[in-house]
Amino acid sequence: MVYDTVNIVVGGEAGQGLVTIGQILAKSLVRSGYSIVVTQSYQSRIRGGHNTFAIRASAHNISAPQEVIDLLVALDANTVKLHRQELAPQGLIMADEASGVSDEACMNVPLKQLASDRYVNVAALGVVSEVLGLKEEVVAGSLRDLFGKGDPTAVKENREALRFGFQWGREHALTNVELTPISDAPAPERMMLNGNEAIALGAISAGLKFYSFYPMTPSTSIGLSLASWAQQMGLIVEQAEDEIAAINMALGASFAGAPSMVATSGGGFALMVEGVSLAAMTETPVVIVVAQRPAPATGLPTRTEQGDLEFVLHAGHGEFPRAIFAPGSVEECFELTGKAFALADKYQGPIFLLTDQFLADSYRAVAPFELGRVSALRPGAAEGVAVSVPYGRYAVTDSGVSPRLLPGLTEHLVVADSDEHTEDGHITEDLSVRVEMVNKRLRKGDGIRSETVPPQWQGDDKPDLLIVCWGSSKGSVLEAAATLKSEGTQVATLHFSQVWPLVPEQFLGRLEEARTVVCVESNATGQLAGLIHRETGFRIEHPVHRYDGLPITPEYVLRVLRQ
Repeated sequence: MVYDTVNIVVGGEAGQGLVTIGQILAKSLVRSGYSIVVTQSYQSRIRGGHNTFAIRASAHNISAPQEVIDLLVALDANTVKLHRQELAPQGLIMADEASGVSDEACMNVPLKQLASDRYVNVAALGVVSEVLGLKEEVVAGSLRDLFGKGDPTAVKENREALRFGFQWGREHALTNVELTPISDAPAPERMMLNGNEAIALGAISAGLKFYSFYPMTPSTSIGLSLASWAQQMGLIVEQAEDEIAAINMALGASFAGAPSMVATSGGGFALMVEGVSLAAMTETPVVIVVAQRPAPATGLPTRTEQGDLEFVLHAGHGEFPRAIFAPGSVEECFELTGKAFALADKYQGPIFLLTDQFLADSYRAVAPFELGRVSALRPGAAEGVAVSVPYGRYAVTDSGVSPRLLPGLTEHLVVADSDEHTEDGHITEDLSVRVEMVNKRLRKGDGIRSETVPPQWQGDDKPDLLIVCWGSSKGSVLEAAATLKSEGTQVATLHFSQVWPLVPEQFLGRLEEARTVVCVESNATGQLAGLIHRETGFRIEHPVHRYDGLPITPEYVLRVLRQ
């Protein structure tokens, strides 16, 4: 059976090489012209524990995961026990015949006859690729990219294992999960990126020069990606002893003129909060990425959630402006990271990017970014900006933004203070100056508000059903809406890729015109819906919440709506 869309799930224990299979297979699908959405599920342990690497692939553009499994690649018998009920009626299981799996839907493959234990997963990759109808030379190229610079003997044995897998597949494999063939025209040039890699690239394109972090899932791969490119791109990447040190290092680097970023998860961000206020008081630009996962405390460290919106919105003692972006796709991870850097530099303070484990680890097929629209930051006062003498780092202006000189690069003395201060940066307890400085800092919020990214509307005007969402649920909500529309429902979607500031003029009319409004969120309390109510007075009565640690899927949205 030929599928327009197929969902492949590779399952096994950590250490069995399932991520290796998954990444090579995903890259091969992209190079063959297919669109992909990857969902990674893994437990918080180095070895053992049940993990999966799911690849949904289609000849058409897709942007959401799928629950039903078409091809289950079981690297151990436990994978079949855990996921058999998710298999489609015409689905196929592929397992090593030595695993003892007995199932009418199972294709038992003698993997240990095809390759030694070390290369069994690559042999399985060959069988799977043949079943899907991929070309061996394309898969071999993806394999070579991953292992080509390794030990020559290992490279050779990997290639042989792949060839034996393809050969066995041609001689024995069923083809009831073959993907719709792509035309013979050259596949479009696309990259395979996940959300964290796109954030790293967006930061570099915006002029990032300093990145400090303490490893914390699911944010860690941002730092690992930047470290791998650091020498080539002229970056400093510093693994700090803890998150407190990380944010303060970034503030020090930024004060000296290096565009800076930190990334963490909720527990690590809790330690950074004092540094957030320090950035606001000293008016020091910094971009802070919070990759969300289920909490409180350690929670589910390798699962996904959207539970930190309220936390990030109110983090930091005192009152000061901020912006919070929440990308809904890999492309938006790149674009909004660049915008976050631009705002941080322009308005001289902390700007936030909220992502989550699902988007952080989800690979997609992405067209090359349009770098012509990107301009790297050059910190410091712009040419032609008048600088008073003596220089006042915190000079009071109508916009609230003061001319920013970098210490040591001009003849002027640059003074900063974490206490309340005068225009020239010196500590003060003059209470009239205090009021003036608070008002100055808050005026920057007007500028930030004027540059708010409006929520994206898609669908019918004045619909019977309007589905509101934010961040990573975007693709699933769009697909669920498309299904409802095909069934005759008048439906529209409203996706927020910036969740603060909220500008009611951009969306309130849409909410009021819809007959029924639903808000889809990966949390238990409806944090965006509550924020919309607080800012506009409009109450969204119908929630779709998910907080079991799994990503929101189109099927999940539809199940809840139909109840």
